[in-house]
Amino acid sequence: MIPIIKSEVVEKHKWIADEEFIDLIAVAQSCPGVFAANISIFIGYKLRKLRGALCTCLGAVLPSFLIILLIALFFHRFMDIRWVAAMFRGIRPAVVALIAVPTFKLAKSANIRFSNCWIPIVTAGLIYLLGVNPVYIIIAAG
Repeated sequence: MIPIIKSEVVEKHKWIADEEFIDLIAVAQSCPGVFAANISIFIGYKLRKLRGALCTCLGAVLPSFLIILLIALFFHRFMDIRWVAAMFRGIRPAVVALIAVPTFKLAKSANIRFSNCWIPIVTAGLIYLLGVNPVYIIIAAG
């Protein structure tokens, strides 16, 4: 979603600058809730205050909610079919790529290099291997 949102908001409509978009991603990910809803609320509020925030939030959340609701109603009937289950297993690598590509593009635009990638690697190691509570890491990072 990030490349699509960036294309529409930054490049096509020029509602916010590229630097502001990178800051917005950081804020949207740190806030509780759905990422796209958080970004839409920020942009809607910037453009049309409270009314804009409400409209953009509903526009970002409602279609996905309705589609997922419809899928959930019928999903259990199809998962027992062998080829459907195989299809979902085959989609997994594509999902990983869809997450990885925008991550690398954003890292490049935020000037994140391999020299400072040790931070998430050490953090993941502390949590996974040594069982350090993530709250302590967040406090230390602050």
